Amino acid sequence: MKLFEFGERTAQVHDVLVTLAELAERDDARAVLLESTDDPALLKPYLNRLDLVVLRFPIFRDGRGFTQARELREYLRFSGEIRAEGHILPDQAAFLRRCGVDSVVLPKDGNGDPALWEKQLRQFPVAYQRSVLPERSVGPGLRVEEAS
Repeated sequence: MKLFEFGERTAQVHDVLVTLAELAERDDARAVLLESTDDPALLKPYLNRLDLVVLRFPIFRDGRGFTQARELREYLRFSGEIRAEGHILPDQAAFLRRCGVDSVVLPKDGNGDPALWEKQLRQFPVAYQRSVLPERSVGPGLRVEEAS
C-alpha cells in the first residue's frame, strides 16, 4: 500500500482495520474502515481511542466520503488521521485536503504517481468552499489556505 500524505499528520500503519460493525466488539481497535453508506456520527463513542479512520470511495463520482471527512473534523472534532481509499483521482486532492483528509491510498493505475497529486494540490490555490484548514479571505467569496 503506497500512501500520499497531505502534510497535516503523519500516516500511520495499523495491523488491524475493523469495520464499523466490528468496532464495538474490539476494544483493541485503533483504526476503522467507513463505507460510504456508514454514518460517521456512530463513531462518536469511540473517537477518543481511534488513531485512524479510513473512508472508502466506491466510485469517483460518489461524494459521500467528502461529507464524512468534513463531519469527522468539523462536527465530531476527530483529531486523528483520516485516510481516503478506493476510486479517487488526483483531481480531487485539494477537495480531500480541504475536507480534512490527511492521506490517500494511491491507486495502482496511472493515477498513483505522487507527482500528479502534488501538482493538483498546487494547481488551484484559491477556493470558494470553506475549509476545515486555517484560511483567509482574498476577495468576495474567495479563500486561500494560510501558510503553516
